[in-house]
Amino acid sequence: MLKTILTLALAATIAPPPADRPPSDQVVRKDWKVRGEAGHLGVREVRTARSARGRPVLLLHGARVPGVASFDLPVPGGSLAADLARRGHRVFIVDARGYGASDRPAALDAPPSANPPAVTGEQVVRDIGSVVDRLRATTRHDRVDLVGWATGGHWAAWYASEHPGRVEHLVVHNSLYGALDGHPMLGRGSVYEDPERPGHFDDARHGAYRLSTGPGLLGGWDSSIPVADKSAWRDPRVAAAYVEHALASDPTSADREPPAFRAPTGAMKDSFHLATGRRLWHAGTITARTLVLRGEHDFWSREGDVSTLVADLVRAKDVRAVRLDGATHFAHLDRAERGRDRLIEEVSRWLG
Repeated sequence: MLKTILTLALAATIAPPPADRPPSDQVVRKDWKVRGEAGHLGVREVRTARSARGRPVLLLHGARVPGVASFDLPVPGGSLAADLARRGHRVFIVDARGYGASDRPAALDAPPSANPPAVTGEQVVRDIGSVVDRLRATTRHDRVDLVGWATGGHWAAWYASEHPGRVEHLVVHNSLYGALDGHPMLGRGSVYEDPERPGHFDDARHGAYRLSTGPGLLGGWDSSIPVADKSAWRDPRVAAAYVEHALASDPTSADREPPAFRAPTGAMKDSFHLATGRRLWHAGTITARTLVLRGEHDFWSREGDVSTLVADLVRAKDVRAVRLDGATHFAHLDRAERGRDRLIEEVSRWLG
């Protein structure tokens, strides 16, 4: 299965453009590594000829599935990166340490219970910094654009709050912000709370990382689609590619039965803190033009996350908040008419 996935990905990279697509819109991909503080970080560049010199746009994945599986699936409607590239943006997909093509901490090679939650938000923010520094040095752009989905939006905005002079545009999509106590699946009374210490994350139960199977990836997506026929909301080919590429992102997935990939739990600990009213960073220092997006059927972020974030963006050059009507947490992977087209239009227009 993994060999098939890699073959498909390679074919998507080198296949000639269709006859009705001008060469300037042909998507080119390049995978490379950036040296971070704790090893190498995987980066994929996605661009066209007319976007080759544009300001870098970094796409940041969420807490579980890494970058390529989230943003660059080789099926129609499965690559936000390619769609943005065709609109003239020079896109880079970044994997945080412990995810995808990036090096994994030693804690991920031991049983989960042997170590506390791995890969904290502070560490990911430093990883973003390593990639931004590399791009600033090689693309002749002093500033970058950051687009983060779910926990990726939390990481992106956190970085922008600490390095306001390096971020031109910021997009926060379906992300927690904090200072709100209460969440239906992440906060107090959830499986993440330590029963012996209310208000604290249960480190012992969750350990350094969690394992995810293919069916486990689709549960939340299925439950958020408000119709019985899920194929009416998302293309089955996109869902299948999402699962296959998520499993392929971890070379140890096939060693388990059923196959399962590792994802660090540091992001879940951060999310628990945000869901119980703890603010991990403050948006008041962000100066980037900031777009805040939330899907109507999102299960991760809360309406209060949007309003609180917008209220705190007092130094941002411009702020826009948009509710994507009918959209789920996975809007960029849903069908065009189910929020995907609106998402791409809003993001592309905001990036300029």
